[in-house]
Amino acid sequence: MDGNKDESEKCINIAKGCIASGHTEKAKKFLIKAQKLFPTKKAAELLESLERNTANGDAAGGDSDPKVRNRKYSQSKPSTEKEEIKVVHDYTPEQIAAVKRINGCKDVYEVLELTKEFSESDLKKAYRKLALQMHPDKNKAPGATEAFKAIGKAYSILSDKEKRRQYDLYGPEMQPSRLSRDDDFSQGYEGDISPEELFNMFFGGGFPSGNINRRHHAHSTRRQFYTYREPQQSESSLTLFFQLAPILLLVVLSLLSSFLVSDAVFSLQRTDKYVMEMKTSNLKVPYYVKEDFKPEFKSDLRRIERAVEDEYIGQLRSNCFRERNYKENLMWRARNYGDAKLYQRAMDMATPSCDNLQKVYS
Repeated sequence: MDGNKDESEKCINIAKGCIASGHTEKAKKFLIKAQKLFPTKKAAELLESLERNTANGDAAGGDSDPKVRNRKYSQSKPSTEKEEIKVVHDYTPEQIAAVKRINGCKDVYEVLELTKEFSESDLKKAYRKLALQMHPDKNKAPGATEAFKAIGKAYSILSDKEKRRQYDLYGPEMQPSRLSRDDDFSQGYEGDISPEELFNMFFGGGFPSGNINRRHHAHSTRRQFYTYREPQQSESSLTLFFQLAPILLLVVLSLLSSFLVSDAVFSLQRTDKYVMEMKTSNLKVPYYVKEDFKPEFKSDLRRIERAVEDEYIGQLRSNCFRERNYKENLMWRARNYGDAKLYQRAMDMATPSCDNLQKVYS
């Protein structure tokens, strides 16, 4: 609604200019449009005044002659009319200023307007605010796509501890041996996911995917081609070995663990191995054990039940966090889009894991 209010105010200002130059019919059109966008008392009074003056003029015979009206309309400049309509339908000066600010930044903290002591909630709040403002489907200002991509890359760096550490250590270019200090930070870092994918992760696909992914893919292709042509053949084998070494080590350890580690004593879900249902004596949490459980582990039953309840509560906490996070994101989207139905649906959304966790502590 705030966007419609700004557009309505612009139409009123254009109508005032038309009134001053004698183009009353044109002024009426802009005032009617202003009322459709965002009804205001000022537009209604101007429109009523124009209607009254037109009625008085018709009664006096001033503008009743079609030739007189044609002479008035012939004085208007077509180019001026096109420019005025473009201002109404294109973008606002505030949007241009915001795009220029972001595209002129050389530091990711500056892009998101954060200090180095920011919290995780500050980072998410800053990204949500700027991503909604700069999304090209909402912001038509020149350079909005580049600004939107810069916001996504800034979040990708600051949300990852290792990338943020490297950024703080090496500066905006991330690779000091290959790039000069005059380069933009976005040239020294390529995000793991596209800005559009990151946006959809936050807002659940609030905007349709446009040309951003295609342009991002083209940019990535050019970047890969440039990397391919760098003279790194002498280091490629050693680099590949170091990259694959952790993976090979994990594979070997997993194979060894499959032989050395025995099966778990219990399971919170029924399976082919864990068929006998039992309940803890304290919280009455159901769990499942093997058929030979009682004769083998009866003396250690209390310790096992504590482990069952700890794992059960841990699962409830994890599920409760996801349920609340999804519900809060849905409510946040509803407030930003002014969607009353979506907000009510978010308010009515159940959080069963949180309810069960509350019962445990009550």
